[in-house]
Amino acid sequence: MTGGLLVKFLAWGIALGIVTLPIIGVLSGRFAADRWPVRSLQLKAEFAHVDADQIRGAVAAEAGKGFFALDLKRLRADVMALPWVGRVDASKHWPDTLKLTVFEQLPYARWGGDRLVSASGKLFSVPDMSTVQGLPQLDGPDDRVADVLAFHVRCVRQFSSSRLLVRAVRLSDRGGWHVLLDNDVVIEVGSENTDARLQRLTEVWSQIAAGREAPAAIDLRYENGFSVRWNEPAEPTSTQAGATPTTPINKA
Repeated sequence: MTGGLLVKFLAWGIALGIVTLPIIGVLSGRFAADRWPVRSLQLKAEFAHVDADQIRGAVAAEAGKGFFALDLKRLRADVMALPWVGRVDASKHWPDTLKLTVFEQLPYARWGGDRLVSASGKLFSVPDMSTVQGLPQLDGPDDRVADVLAFHVRCVRQFSSSRLLVRAVRLSDRGGWHVLLDNDVVIEVGSENTDARLQRLTEVWSQIAAGREAPAAIDLRYENGFSVRWNEPAEPTSTQAGATPTTPINKA
């Protein structure tokens, strides 16, 4: 009786192996990939920086395993490894179709010397930074990227009333903010009361710039005022905000 049961179990095991091994082989892509191949790739993308050939090359190895063995998670990772790719949606459709939607990274600004940053705060690198023009320059510790983006937005809003553009924003390791305007004015904002300091400057900007070239530098790190420095050798090196070059004025 025991021997008979053993024979039956062995027979069932062999039969199960005969059925399951081909299925495992198909799903793993070890064989029969040519019987259920991926014949159609439906691709949607902007193609501003990534072209279709790059994407096809990235999916070729995984798609070559066949419809059943194709691993969508691994395929997404392969496409995400391409420069400029920000997100990938992928799906399989019976009997032989792979659908891909590729979203490119949208750079908001340059970050440091060799990277870009998106509006969502994602840092990424591209092969040729010279192809990216017209973006503001941001810099700071990588773990403070969200703070730098938010401060840049506030600066842009503050200076828009004066029709000034913010070319660069930098956050130092000590937490001090530095701003460069499009007219080459360097602004030391400091680390405290930044919004109030910027507003104080924009309120009197028209007086500072009236009838003369823009100043070289402005230091907002004063309790009730700020200093302005011009490059003109005949002018004093610094004045208080809202004043003539020789008369200091404090802002309450």
